[in-house]
Amino acid sequence: MALLGGARLVTNVADYIGVGVHFNPFVSWNDKMFKYGVVSMHDLVQDISNWERFYLSGRLQKPVQIISDNLNVANVNSVNLRAAIAAALLLLPSKFTEEDLYAKICSLSYMGDLRMLFAEDRNKVKKIVQGQFELFRSMYKPFIQEYETNELLRYSLSGNPQPVLSQDCDLSAARSLVSSLPPLIRSQMGVKLGEKKRLCDSGRVINEVVIGSRQEAAQCMQTILKRKVMVSSARQAVSGLLAVGGVNGMRYLGAKMRKAWNSWR
Repeated sequence: MALLGGARLVTNVADYIGVGVHFNPFVSWNDKMFKYGVVSMHDLVQDISNWERFYLSGRLQKPVQIISDNLNVANVNSVNLRAAIAAALLLLPSKFTEEDLYAKICSLSYMGDLRMLFAEDRNKVKKIVQGQFELFRSMYKPFIQEYETNELLRYSLSGNPQPVLSQDCDLSAARSLVSSLPPLIRSQMGVKLGEKKRLCDSGRVINEVVIGSRQEAAQCMQTILKRKVMVSSARQAVSGLLAVGGVNGMRYLGAKMRKAWNSWR
C-alpha cells in the first residue's frame, strides 16, 4: 500500500490515522536490522512539551539515536525528561533505587499499551533499563540533581551496591511534583480533581490542581496517561499496518508475539 501511494499516502496515514510518525521496522545495514521513525518537528515539539499523545515523548524518555535533527532536540527534550522524573516520583514509594527510578520512567509509556497484553516481552522494561543503565544515568543525572537541589530527592549510599534514593511523600511534595508535569496533563487533572487560582512569585495568576492526597494525584495522573497510551498505541498499530503493508506488518507483529511468548515460557 505504501509503495502504491508513495510518500504522500504514508504521511497522510501517519497524520490522520496514526500519531504523526511513520516507522520503518525493517532496514538492513551492515548486516544489522534497524527500525527508524520519521516525524515533523512541529508534531515532535507538541508531544514533548505537552504530552499531547504521549507517544513520541514517551520514546524520548528512553535512550534513542536521532539521525536527522533540524532542531536541538536534546535541548527541547529537557522539559520532557524533567516531567518524566516528576511523574515517576509520584508513583514511587518513599525509598527506591536508581534502577527503580529509571524503570518507572521507562514504564510510563507502556501503561495502557495494548501490545503489552499479547505482543511484547513482559520483561521489556527491565531489559531496556539494565541494558542501557549508563545511558539512562547520563540522560537524567542533571535533572536528578535539580530535584536534589529543590529537596525533592535525597541520595544515601548506606552500604548498598546501588545508592538508595528517598523522597518526602507529603502533600506539599506531591503538589510540587504535579506542578512539574506538562500543562496539558495538569489541565486534565484539574478537570478531574478541581482547580484553584493562585498568585505565583512572578505576580501571574495560575490555575493549580486541587490535591486531596498524594495517592489521589498519582492515581489521577496514571489514569490520564494510561488512556493516552492506549489510544495512541491502537492508532499507531493501525497506521503501521496500513503504511508498511500487510506482509511487513504481519512480519513485525509476528516477531513481537514470538518475543512475548518466549518471555512467558
